[in-house]
Amino acid sequence: MEKIRLGIAGLGRAFSLMLPTFLADTRVQLVAACDPRETARTQFEADFDAPAYPDIDALARRPDIDAIYIASPHQFHAAHTRIAASHGKHVLVEKPMALSLAECDDMIDACRDANVYLIVGHCHSFDTPYLRTRELIASGAFGDVKMIHALNYTDYLYRPRRPEELKTEEGGGAVFSQAAHQVDIVRMLAGSRATRIRAAVGNWDAARPTEGAYTATLWFENGAFATLSYNGYAHFDSDEWTGWIGEMGQPRSADEYGAARRRLSHVASGEEEARLKAAGTYGGNAYTPASKAPVVRRHQHFGPLIVSCERGDLRPMADGIVVYGNERRECIELEAPAVPRAEVIDELIAAVHGDVAPLHDGAWARGTLEICLAILRSSAQQRDVLVGGET
Repeated sequence: MEKIRLGIAGLGRAFSLMLPTFLADTRVQLVAACDPRETARTQFEADFDAPAYPDIDALARRPDIDAIYIASPHQFHAAHTRIAASHGKHVLVEKPMALSLAECDDMIDACRDANVYLIVGHCHSFDTPYLRTRELIASGAFGDVKMIHALNYTDYLYRPRRPEELKTEEGGGAVFSQAAHQVDIVRMLAGSRATRIRAAVGNWDAARPTEGAYTATLWFENGAFATLSYNGYAHFDSDEWTGWIGEMGQPRSADEYGAARRRLSHVASGEEEARLKAAGTYGGNAYTPASKAPVVRRHQHFGPLIVSCERGDLRPMADGIVVYGNERRECIELEAPAVPRAEVIDELIAAVHGDVAPLHDGAWARGTLEICLAILRSSAQQRDVLVGGET
């Protein structure tokens, strides 16, 4: 069995979400980590009997690491990718890839010059329901894609945040953090280059001064178009439309309604909120270890989505794909995942050990960021924006 010897740059929220994958996937060996928080480093060393450093330089110098998972805050992705590549490490970097196209180009160049692979994820376009839907489309059985509709209503904006996560210019807000998922998914399913977008964003709470919602129409070169809607203001929850299976594949309850707002109502300052977030992530005193978390029984997803083709509609779900054909409706069941987000490790190992070009490479992720930036620009200028430079 091929293994990947992995270093971790950043032990925060993103790492906490990937940790169940790393623990369950026997192909992964966690070798070392880095994080500025001493509590997180101490927990990592205790959990994995492996060293943790205060910065990425010492981590990247280790000769026993194949790749570095960069799970640091958005604003550090470009710099940390350059450091990893300069030491010959393959890079798995969290979305969004970066905060500007210039940073994306710098990351792509650094990895190409170092002859290492750059993979961007986890984005929900890695999820098996969307990958399987892509295969169904590619089979030609349903004709060309004509329209895609994706929506998601969550409590995103009222989960504990660090101050910069509430500042759009520093990479905060729903467009940078959430649109990257939807844009990635619809691009992959449309199977064509995006050419134009028209969007509007919602910034409706002065106490949370960044975008909490957006809607966009995206046109593709092959004639297909997609509508994307996201609302993170913690009222309606679209998991009600997914059988109460949450984004991480976990069972949800309608009784959870309003929990995020209630919890935040007791926070008196931005500093206290940042401490609350840190407490709930790896190394924090309120962190729930992945080994004690509920077992995931369904695939992950990013809200209701329907692909309309010439001869049918396809609806990816957490446990299968519902196919609405010309004459009958059927459900293609998906086997429950043994390892959450195993698709990310599949792609990483195929690249590192099999020299297989990844789907979610730097050029792909740059195209997604370009569209996210165009959402902000289209809303600000109240006009259509052409999307150029995708590869």
